Amino acid sequence: MLIKTMIPLLAIILLAFGCQPQVTVDVEAEKGAVAGVLDNYVKSIVDEDMNLYGQVMAHGADMVNFGGFGDPIIGWEALETVINGQNEMLSETSIDVSDVNIHIGPDGNIAWATSLWLLKAMAGENEMNLPIRCTWILEKREAGWTVVHFHKSMAAG
Repeated sequence: MLIKTMIPLLAIILLAFGCQPQVTVDVEAEKGAVAGVLDNYVKSIVDEDMNLYGQVMAHGADMVNFGGFGDPIIGWEALETVINGQNEMLSETSIDVSDVNIHIGPDGNIAWATSLWLLKAMAGENEMNLPIRCTWILEKREAGWTVVHFHKSMAAG
């Protein structure tokens, strides 16, 4: 009688704890894919390629990003306006990227990364050399990894 009672109880315990699907994530492959998205982000800025920029960025109306200065950039349309304005203002843009660190969440669907940039550009007749610290959050969607948030800042002083 005790065995008949224990078998259903054991089955419930196994279903609740032991039979959960385990997610196997190829962390190195996912890091490579995220690195590719970040490389394309940089390429889109350097080449002023809004089509490529639109491919790597989320297009949510509730998305909030932070540039190197100024107000938060809320939603895709505002971000597109900011980047188009940047493209009109800057020329001869180059970005040297260093210290890239990419982390993949345990389920393989969220990633965050940090990097350092040295952005060089001409703003009219003025040469710019801006050291920028970047933080990225990406989400793995049906089409692949997408930037859902970024924050860029410059060291004070």
